[in-house]
Amino acid sequence: MTGLEELKGRRAIIGSGIAGLVTALELAPHPVAIITCAAPGKESSSIWAQGGIAAALGPDDSVDLHLADTLAAGAGLCDAPVAKELLAEAEQTIAALERFGVTFDRDAAGQYVFGLEAAHARRRILHAAKDGTGAKIIRALLNAAQNCSSIAFLTGVEARRLRVRNGAVSGVLLQQGSRFETLPTSRVVMATGGLGSLFDATTNPPGNFGQGVMMAARAGAELADMEFVQFHPTALDAPRTPLGLISEAVRGEGAILVDEQGRRFMADIPRAELAPRDVVARAIHAERAENRRVFLDARPALGDRFADRFPEIDKLCRSAGIDPARQPIPVRPAAHYYMGGIATDKTGRSSLAGLWAVGECAATGLRGANRLASNSLLEATVMARRAARDLAEHPIPPLADPADNPRPVASPDLTRVRPTVSNTLGVVRDGAGLTQAIQNLLPIAEGDGPGADPAIVALCIAVFAHLRKETRGGHMRTDYPGLSAEPSSRRLCLDDVLKLARTHDVQPLLQSA
Repeated sequence: MTGLEELKGRRAIIGSGIAGLVTALELAPHPVAIITCAAPGKESSSIWAQGGIAAALGPDDSVDLHLADTLAAGAGLCDAPVAKELLAEAEQTIAALERFGVTFDRDAAGQYVFGLEAAHARRRILHAAKDGTGAKIIRALLNAAQNCSSIAFLTGVEARRLRVRNGAVSGVLLQQGSRFETLPTSRVVMATGGLGSLFDATTNPPGNFGQGVMMAARAGAELADMEFVQFHPTALDAPRTPLGLISEAVRGEGAILVDEQGRRFMADIPRAELAPRDVVARAIHAERAENRRVFLDARPALGDRFADRFPEIDKLCRSAGIDPARQPIPVRPAAHYYMGGIATDKTGRSSLAGLWAVGECAATGLRGANRLASNSLLEATVMARRAARDLAEHPIPPLADPADNPRPVASPDLTRVRPTVSNTLGVVRDGAGLTQAIQNLLPIAEGDGPGADPAIVALCIAVFAHLRKETRGGHMRTDYPGLSAEPSSRRLCLDDVLKLARTHDVQPLLQSA
């Protein structure tokens, strides 16, 4: 692979979304290599982010109010001290993004314009280019990174495995076409984004099946809270893959949810359309389960102002033949974000020496059982800056040259995995479905075929979900509809997951399959 030798020993960042780019920029002038399969930023969820970035900067707002909303949405599983620390860094984080060239929307007086989203008690969502926030931020960060001499991009290359020696990271196994090589490094930052493409209906880029989680798990790192997948309530219900997103900000501006008869079915639910995402997603799921389509009606609240307030969403709707100023928008839940991931401390360090994780693939304790809307870009940026400081403050140990030659691994194929995930691990779950999921996924995960990598991530979700015998946040079980008395977060490594998948409560099914 061209240029690989000169990158040997650099800090390696896998992923080029907001978390990866900020980490690289904050590490300057320390040399880093950003590994990305597609063109930088192109296959990241960051570039599709419409909603914005939550920051308690308004005159009527505070960190404590933001924390209260975060904890309420997190349904008892947020790490409150960590969450408060992260949210308290909003002002300096926004300032850092502005130094890198991001311009947030301001009014005629030069003050920030704040939007409102579900489960927020205040208008605290900052946007850039209205509903094009993610793309605007990515463009600015890419421009800064491409003009930073300490950052090298390794493009068209896919990270497939972490190499481990003596209990610590020693390199990254890379694939380019049919060729495999190892980039020797003792410092890796995982910034690989989401896992939504495990599901039929998702708003995520097509290749996002949780690659970073898979690589970390295979290398022995602990995972946390993998059962909690967030389904965005209002993906555009139109024949396209992935599904387009109708931002929560549309509901923040007053749009309402109605059924085919125009009935506002969330009117009696606390906060109505601005309830936490899990509540809204389940309400829509229940309507669809009764064969009723659901629509987001922005006509009374926005009407002809829709295109000016949400230009990108207006284009999306019109591409599907819908004029949102005059027609209700058909919507449905879709896999959007996951609250679990690679367990980290508050500097982004994982349990595996030499591995940090930032952004959606990392579980920091901020999200709990249900991420508060628009906290994700804030968390990604805060944790990227923290990880960069931690990496810069600690010297790189002597590089251990990988002892063995790279062994090719099968390219991931979701064909065998996606039907099981979609049917059993969606908005509503039950014990029988989870057992069936484990039965289907375990033999694939334990193999070395093309379905193994995505099956490992899916199996982790299924086992974590099987263990959580309650309904909490993004995890709903019809056979355990209530909350448990003492909520707790859970951390497991892949060996634990595989052992649990073979325990007595699923073994009879496995034997009879």
